[in-house]
Parts: sequence; C-alpha cells; structure tokens
Amino acid sequence: MKKYIPEKLAAASRYRAYFYALPHNIRFDTLSRMAVLLQEEKEYCDRGNYKHMAQILTCLALYETLQKHGQSEEEAYRAVSEEMWKALRPESFQKLARKSFFLPLMKTILPLGFKLGSGAGWKYTWHLDEDPADRFHFECRECLYRNIFGKRGLLKLGAMFCRADVINYGGLPYTDFKRTKTLCQGGDMCDFDFRRHPTDAGDGWERSRCV
Repeated sequence: MKKYIPEKLAAASRYRAYFYALPHNIRFDTLSRMAVLLQEEKEYCDRGNYKHMAQILTCLALYETLQKHGQSEEEAYRAVSEEMWKALRPESFQKLARKSFFLPLMKTILPLGFKLGSGAGWKYTWHLDEDPADRFHFECRECLYRNIFGKRGLLKLGAMFCRADVINYGGLPYTDFKRTKTLCQGGDMCDFDFRRHPTDAGDGWERSRCV
C-alpha cells in the first residue's frame, strides 16, 4: 500500500506541475496543511482511495493556502480549477472512442477500475446486464468528494471535479455522454450514460444534457 505522505500525494495529483512551480513558502504551508487534513480524514486513507485523496487533499490545501498568502477566494478557486482541468487529457479518450471496441472496453475497464480505485466513501450501481450493446450507464450514489468537501461547505470544489468528467467525455466521437445531476451539485446521485452511434454525428445529447 502506498503511504499517505503529503509530498507524495502532491506529486501524484493533477497539481504536480503547478505545485512545484510555487514559491517555497507556499509549498511548505500547503504540505503542512495537508498533514493536518490527513489526520482529519484518516478514515478514508485506505488502499483504494489513494489517487482520489491525492486530488482532494492537494486541492483543498492549495485553495486554503493560496488565500492565506494573499489571494482572494475567487483567485484561489480559479487557480485550483484551471490548473486541475489543464492536467486532463481528453484527447486520449477521443482517440480511443474512434475504435469500434470503445464501449465494450469501457464496460470492462470502468467497473474494474472503480472497484480497485475506490475505497471507503463510495457506492455505485451498475447496469451491465440490462444495457444493450450501444449503451453503458451507471450511477454513483456515494462520493468521497461529496463527503469531504461537503462537510467543509466547499461543494464548489467537488463540482469542479465533476466538470472534469464532462471535459473528458463530452466530446467523444461516435459516443454521446449524458449526465443530468451530481452529488456535489445537489443531486441524489451522479448519473453517467454513454450511448454509441454508427456515425460521428450523434444527436447533440452530450452538449445539451451534461452538468
């Protein structure tokens, strides 16, 4: 099991490049805050949650530390949002979605990946047995981001991570991604729905229905 050490978590997060470009005093305070957060959230620090906790704790510590060092709340929020989104690579999903095996592959790797990469604080409902060949949908009914950010009144940071799904999946060729609600945006669950089309035209579903 990977050890929950602030430096290693920051290095494993999407904020890695941004974090190491910051002045030493801000990095030091960010890591110090992460050490405190690790104690506060130790119930979630298990094997499955390592990658998620790297994102959550680095984001939260940066958000607070940047304000401590003079940034406004708006500036700190913009920084943690844009730097996280900047690290995403939606083109890798877009390239894969051009392959005919994309949806069958998603039906295999996502449930397995979520099983191995989710620990305490997560619950999912899958519909693999009922979905036709051109559809893959599931729901997240308990979310670690909702649990940690919600107790601090910072669901806007959780919603920022929800947006990452739209960035990754919202422009897939031959595949529409639909989501109508998320836990971090006040919904009773996060719904994920992928539908495959024989052409790249789609029906505009993902553009009109994603949140």
